[in-house]
Amino acid sequence: MRGFELVCEVEPPTRPDLKRVRHQIGVMSPIADGFLIPDNHIGRATVSSVAVANEVQLMGARGIACLNSRDRNLLGFRRDLLTAAAYGVEQFLFVHGDDPAEGARTSQLTVRTMIEQARDTTYPGCNPFQVGAASRLTKVPRWKAEADFLYVQVSYDLDELLRWRESVDLDIPVYAG
Repeated sequence: MRGFELVCEVEPPTRPDLKRVRHQIGVMSPIADGFLIPDNHIGRATVSSVAVANEVQLMGARGIACLNSRDRNLLGFRRDLLTAAAYGVEQFLFVHGDDPAEGARTSQLTVRTMIEQARDTTYPGCNPFQVGAASRLTKVPRWKAEADFLYVQVSYDLDELLRWRESVDLDIPVYAG
């Protein structure tokens, strides 16, 4: 069994300036085991989570790039995986994504498809991708339980969270938001 890990979420910039996110990483690095970088957080355009995960790694920490299915078609997703491999970014959290403030969902990809595609994608000289999914405090579908890790969406009820954790049989790390 793994011990307690602290994964901090950093806010990717909405402008082409990484100063603030580098500051967040620098300040939290002494206590964080890793950094989760959202993807177009709350339906607005931000710097690529893969690019920010690369910055995290350049600063000596573990970066977890979040990618949502909302904004991607298959070709765009494959581009993201190729870019991640070029940067050495190996960890992903795949999510459905909030409704966009502008535009519409592509509806071509699902989280399940993204996990399958990432598992089937390998590049010579690169480690396999580690993929995670998000869950509510409900039954975890089998395909999500086969991910490398799981993030539970934010809950402000610790008792409910603990009851849920006891009710699911998972052999993967579970991170609580």
